[in-house]
Order: sequence, then C-alpha cells, then structure tokens
Amino acid sequence: AGRGVRALPGGLMFCRFQANYAPYFFDNGARSTNGNMALLSLSEDTPVGAHVYTLNGTDPEGDPVTYGLTYEAGSRRYFSVDGNLGNVTLIEELDREKEDEIEVIVSISDGLSTVSEKVRILVTDANDESPEFINTPYIVQVPENSPSGSSIFKIEAVDRDTGSGGSITYFLQNIHANKFAIDRHSGVLRIKSGVILDYEKSRTHFVVVVAKDGGGKLRGDNKVFSATTTVTINVEDVQDTPPMFIGTPYYGYVYEDTLAGSEVLTVVALDGDRGKPNSIHYCIVNGSEGSFEISNATGAISVIKSPNLLKKEVYELRVQVEVSPEGDVSAYAFAMVTIRVVDLNNHPPTFYGESGPQNRFELTMYEHPPEGEILRGLKITVNDSDQGANAKFNLRLVGPGGIFRVVPQTVLNEAQVTIIVENSAAIDYEKFKVLTFKLLAIEVNTPEKFSSTADVAIRLLDTNDNVPKFSSDYYIARIPENSPGGSNVVAVTATDPDSGLWGEVKYSIYGTGADLFLIHPSTGIIYTQPWAVLDAEVNSKYNFYVKAEDTDGKYSLAEVFITVLDVNDHSPEFNENIQEKTMIIGSPVKIEAIDQDAEEPNNIVDYSIMQADPANVFDIDQSTGEIKLKSYIRSLDIIHNITKNKDCVWSLVVQAKDRGSPSFSTTAVLKIDITEETLHKGPMAAFLMQTKDNPMKALGVLAGVMGIMVLITIMISTAMFWRNKRSNKIMPVRRIIKKRQTQQSRTVRMEWLKFKRPSNAAEKFVVEEDAKSLQNENSNNNVQAAPVPPAAPLPPPPPALAASGNTAVWRVPTVSGSLTPKFINKQLKKRGHSSAHNALVSELKMKFEKRNAAMGEPHI
Repeated sequence: AGRGVRALPGGLMFCRFQANYAPYFFDNGARSTNGNMALLSLSEDTPVGAHVYTLNGTDPEGDPVTYGLTYEAGSRRYFSVDGNLGNVTLIEELDREKEDEIEVIVSISDGLSTVSEKVRILVTDANDESPEFINTPYIVQVPENSPSGSSIFKIEAVDRDTGSGGSITYFLQNIHANKFAIDRHSGVLRIKSGVILDYEKSRTHFVVVVAKDGGGKLRGDNKVFSATTTVTINVEDVQDTPPMFIGTPYYGYVYEDTLAGSEVLTVVALDGDRGKPNSIHYCIVNGSEGSFEISNATGAISVIKSPNLLKKEVYELRVQVEVSPEGDVSAYAFAMVTIRVVDLNNHPPTFYGESGPQNRFELTMYEHPPEGEILRGLKITVNDSDQGANAKFNLRLVGPGGIFRVVPQTVLNEAQVTIIVENSAAIDYEKFKVLTFKLLAIEVNTPEKFSSTADVAIRLLDTNDNVPKFSSDYYIARIPENSPGGSNVVAVTATDPDSGLWGEVKYSIYGTGADLFLIHPSTGIIYTQPWAVLDAEVNSKYNFYVKAEDTDGKYSLAEVFITVLDVNDHSPEFNENIQEKTMIIGSPVKIEAIDQDAEEPNNIVDYSIMQADPANVFDIDQSTGEIKLKSYIRSLDIIHNITKNKDCVWSLVVQAKDRGSPSFSTTAVLKIDITEETLHKGPMAAFLMQTKDNPMKALGVLAGVMGIMVLITIMISTAMFWRNKRSNKIMPVRRIIKKRQTQQSRTVRMEWLKFKRPSNAAEKFVVEEDAKSLQNENSNNNVQAAPVPPAAPLPPPPPALAASGNTAVWRVPTVSGSLTPKFINKQLKKRGHSSAHNALVSELKMKFEKRNAAMGEPHI
C-alpha cells in the first residue's frame, strides 16, 4: 500500500494510504511464444544460443517491469533472460534421454513487488541416438547336426529415442553368402532353410548383424542411425564321419636278419570327427597267413616268425580300423599294407668289362663327333648282386658337364652302360687332348648308400676344324717415303690352333693397293717391292687385304692400311731463277716459291733477302714473300739521295727456305725497277700496268677491243645506209660529225711491247696528252710540266684504241712496270746527291712549280 501526506486548513496534516498492485504474467497458452513459459516444450536438438521464448507481463499501475529466471539449488542452468525485454535464450545443450523436464522459476517485478512462478518445460525427443546391442559379444555354440531352419540365438538392441527413432529392425550383411537368417523384428537368428552345417568343412562362422532405427528429425533433417555387431557361431562336432588312415600307402620290409617279434611298421588312423575324437581299434582282416600281428590300440605290425620261415617274398595285409562311440553305431575303414621280405644290403654296385671287373675304360676318337652318337668302343656293364631295393642304384658321369650323358640313369640289379655325345662343340682337341670322367654308381634307397666308380678316359684325335685367325681385323702401318725398296712395313699374325699341317698358315696379299708391296708367305712380314719408290706427294694412302690360309684352303682376311709419311725431300722452287719486277712506290711486289712436299711443315716456305745493295732499302714479309720499300722511302728523290743508281733498278738475292728437317732452301735473283705513279689512274691504265709483264695478253685484249669497234662501226654504217635509202637523200658528213663528242687524241707509246727490255725503265711509256687530260683534280701531280720532253724512239705501232667519250682522268696502274714519262729521268739526272731531307724539299718545290706552270698554260 502507498501512503500520501496532505495539508489541511489551519495547518493540520493528514495521511492518505493507496493500494499498490503486483505485476503479473500473461498466460497465452501452451503454444504461445510469450507469457510465463508455462507448458513450454522444446526439442532436444534446439541449438545453443537460440531465442526460445519471451517473458511477457504487465503492472496494473503501468509501472515498468523487469524479468528474472532462477533455478533450484543443484539444478543445471539451461536458460538466460534479458531482464528488460524478457527474451529467453538457450545456453546449455538439451538431452531428452538425460533430462526430459526442466523446472524454472520465472519472476516479474515492478520495483516494489515481485511475483515468482515455478514452471515446467518439457524436452521433446529428436532422433539423435543410435541403436546399441546389449550383452555383447555374441558367441553361439551350434551342433553340426542342427536341423535347417532352427533358431539358434536371439540378438537384442535398444534405441533410447522415442517414436520411430526408437524402433529397431535387424538384418544381416552379405545375406546371400551366409548360411543364416535373422527375423527383422525380433532379432532371432536361425539356420537358413536347406542349409546343413558341417564341422569337418567349416568349424566357425562369423555373421555381421545390423540394427537400424526407424529414422526421425534431427536439426531439421531426417536421420537414420544404425549399428553393427559380429556374431561368432562355433559348429560343434558330432560323430558322423568314419575314421581314416594317414600316410598311405603302407610299405614294410623284413630283412634276413630280422628277429621274430620285431616291429615292421605302424599304421595310423584318426577319427573323422575330430572335434570329439573317440577311441580307435585296429585288426588284421586277412593276408597275414599267421606270420604278422597288429596291436589293437597302437596299430603296430610285427613279424611273429623268423624271416627264414617266411614262404613268400611279398605279403599284402588288409587292416581295419574301427570307432565305437557310446550309444552310436560304430564306423570303420580299411587299408592295405605291403610287406616285402628282403635280404641284407651287402653288395655294392660293380663295373665289368669284357674280361671281368674293371675300374678303368679307355677310348680313342676324333673330335667333334655328331651329337647323339653312342661311344660304341666302350663295353661297360654294371651289376649289384643284392635283391630288391638294395639292388637299385643311380648312374651318373662326374667331370666336365654337358658333354656326355649316361644311359640308363637308374638301374635295378644289372644294365649295359651306354655313353652318348651331348655337346659336340665341347669335344675339342684344341681344348682337351684327353677327356677324363668318373662313372659313378650309387644306391638310391639304402641307408648304406653303397657306391663304386670307374675311370673313363677318352683320347681325342685332331681334325682340321679351325680357320686361321688374325690377331686383329685390321692393321695400321706407317712408312717414310724415303724408305728404300724391300723395307719392312708391318708384320701380320694369324694363328690356326689345329695341329700338324692343318695348323700351318700361309700369307698372301691382294687388292688395288698391294702393287708396291710383298708379304713373306710364312712370317707374315709385309715389305715394299725392291723397285718400289714411295712418294707421299703422289699417293700417301694404301690399303689392301691380307689372307691367311691353311693347307685345306680354309682362310680368313684382314685389312691393311699403310700411310706414307712425308719426308722433306723437295726444296722450294721459284718459277724463274732470275725475275724482274716493277715496284711502284707505296705498293709491294710479291715473289712466290712452291714446295712440292705433301705435309706441313715440310711445305711451308719462309722468305728472306740474302743480298741487296744498298741493304737498307727493302723489307720482305717472311710468310707471304711480299717485298716493299722501307717506310721512310716515299719518292724517287729519296732513293736518288741514298744511292748512285740512277736507273732505279736493284738486284736482290731472295732465299726461299722450308721448315722441314733437314731444311732446304733456294735462291733467286730479283730485279726490281722502282718507279713512281705518274699517270692518272683509270681502267685502261690499270690494265696496261697489269699486263706489262705479259704483252701477249695485252695484244689479245686490244685485238678484241678493235674487233668490237669494227663491229659497232659496221652496225652504225648499215643503220645510216638504210636511213638514207628510205629518205632518198644523202646526209652530209658534217651532221654526223656534229654529234660526235670532241676528245683530244692520245698517243700511247708502250716501250714494253718490245720483247727486248729497254735500258731505262722510265723510257717504257711515252704518253702525250693535252694539258687538260694531264691535269690532276687535286693539282698535286708532280709529273705535269711544260714543255713536253722530247719523245723516245718509237716502238712498233700499237693497235688503234677506240676514242672514249668519257673525259675522266686517265690513270695507268701497273704491277710489273711503270708508266713514267721520259722527262722524269732527265730531270732527276740534273739533281745531285744529297740527304733524304734535301730530296724531299726539292721534290715539293718542283711540284709547286709544275702546278703553277699548268695553271698558266692555255687549254687546247
């Protein structure tokens, strides 16, 4: 109740009390999601953290309310609540099988009053449990005579779920391979209809049983759970199989020294039903004839008479075994026992020849007999005097394997021994002169293993079965080319392992390369013919075949390769011992000597100047033979200042020397005419200079040029004739002349066309040209001067040269001569001898004067 204070007139106070009503929950029914949680049910698979309910209530005065959840002491806390909103959240996993009801105290408060209620929340089932077998493991004992279709065991499984999730059905895995079936509802295991268990075939069966629930919802999905277990079914044996003997057939032996009452052998039988074996009893049904007896319990058979009294060599006993279980019909089986009466093994195998016992046999035969051939020269017999098993023995050959084989390999008492060739190739005289074997006879089934041996010696005779064989398939030899006739080259070797005349080898050679060689027929030494002269420069490689042959004509071949080694037997040779060369200052001249040797270094030539006067004018390249002036000599003036030889012709002694050992050399005299390049270079000049030393070549080329000019003239004349004929008018000559390009005629006087060399190299050529054609573009031609010097004596008339329409400057290069005008020599003769420095100054001055003179001369 509430209380209020109010003031009255006159200062009096009085109190007023007002009732305060408690808050309360809304009750919205069992399926409502808000209220007081009464009759709320939750599935056990509700996830933790899910919002499961909302507490909802009110206060009559309209005051705000708060909510709370509490539990009794010792209870698990499954829920939590938002005090202001009333939202209830699951905080612990539910499990119906452990706790199917949860008691919670819910409360609502307005701050003054609190109302609490105990509610019960039901946990509903979800299919979250698998079936479980109880009372495992399952081991069942079943007699093998249990009828088909009979029940043998009940399997039980439980599922703690409710409804369909808790219902269980049973079935077997591999139902078609099993001999058992199960009731799907009760779990009763039974033998399939028509199936009979057999202890002797299978003593244990393993059956896998599956228990499956009916399925149900789990977290929104349908789930089916199952479990498996294995049932072990042991089949129990019952007496349904007769006994059986083991170790059959049975054989026994009674020897001549066996005592009466001795055990011969023991038969053994087992009950066919081995699960519960019964006692076994033995007896002899027939065949004993009073000579043998058997133990009823152990099956041991003994001889009851002395072996001397036994009338038969072999006894056949029929033995019976019987099983008599209690209360059952007895079962039995039979077996035959063979007992042989034998004497003592006191004789070893013995070999015999034609004259009695023998332990060595010999035979002589040719090598390589046909395979399968019998060695009939060997007369061997083997015998064992014992009887029965004691007289059984094996034969074998001990020695080199795979060559012969012996027949027979197993003998009883006595046999004729036959030895047969098995590997003909191994019977080789060259490998074995005598083949020695041991013939071994050893008993097979006796404890003593008596044995005996005999030596077999086979002496082989040789046949010509081998071909001579060279030590190598090819031979490589080298011989110097200066070897005299009859020199040894190489020795070939071939061997023939055959003996006597068959092993003698004769050698011969043949082939296209064998003409210069011979071979000794016995030693195999190859040597050159007495008259043979080898020359590596002519032929350095020879090859041919060598043949090794025995007396029967069997042979083999090998190839011989002979290399003729080069010897320095040629000296370098110049094409002429006295040579003339023309050298233009700045250009080298070249000499060449050829060495006819075939190989390096014999044919490599080095060049040197042996003698020159003066000695400091020329250099020579050691390898190429190029001769050039010293680097400081750049003009004729310098040369004139060095020497008094005004005609500029030098004679050098040049040596060509090879690099062989010993070394050879040759010398030649080289006359060098030194000149300067005085004409403008051009194609014609180059040609004239190149052909200076070969005038016939120049004449041929000039004749060809003249022929071409004549042909062109004829073609032009023909064309003009037909042109004038068509126009019926003769054209004046001047019209043709007008179309011609004017060109100053040039007279070339080539002194070198004479076959006799002039005394002065400068007089070889005389060239007359106008000032325009002689003028150098760079105005540095030191041969331009006026007036023109007097002409030299005219040579024979040269062939006419066609006038060229090209006004380019004409230069005449040369290789063996110089196109130097005559006036050069005359001007040079006026100069005195001075140092090289003065010569250069004088030359520059002369060039300058010639240039000024050319510039002042009017052009024609």
